[in-house]
Amino acid sequence: MASIFSKIVAGEIPCYKVYESDKFLAFLDIAPMAMGHTLLIPKQEVDYIFDVDDTTLSEMTLVAKKIAKGIEQVVPCKRVGLAVIGLEVPHAHIHLIPIQKESDMLFNKPKLQLSKEEMSELCQKISQAIINE
Repeated sequence: MASIFSKIVAGEIPCYKVYESDKFLAFLDIAPMAMGHTLLIPKQEVDYIFDVDDTTLSEMTLVAKKIAKGIEQVVPCKRVGLAVIGLEVPHAHIHLIPIQKESDMLFNKPKLQLSKEEMSELCQKISQAIINE
């Protein structure tokens, strides 16, 4: 059965897309820990990130860097934290989260609730910053 992320890749479920290439897709998390919380996935469905082939994993890391630089241009933060949990959706993915302090990366804290308008505006700004990166 296809994961929710595979359905997003297939266009069956909409997303706030900030980046897309032939191999990867990045979109805003709909239950973000911080403004700009972005998920980066390989388009090929692989459950566990350490089962992704070496070339794709290396490329994914470079794409994550590019997206993080774009996020930093839009969202005030000290850093963009990177996390790989991999339990919530059976599709390899990286969380890119703007942070001010380490505790901003605690996944059990309450999530933000942003309006569609806020998400759309943020998506557009991050996408544009990535293009200009």
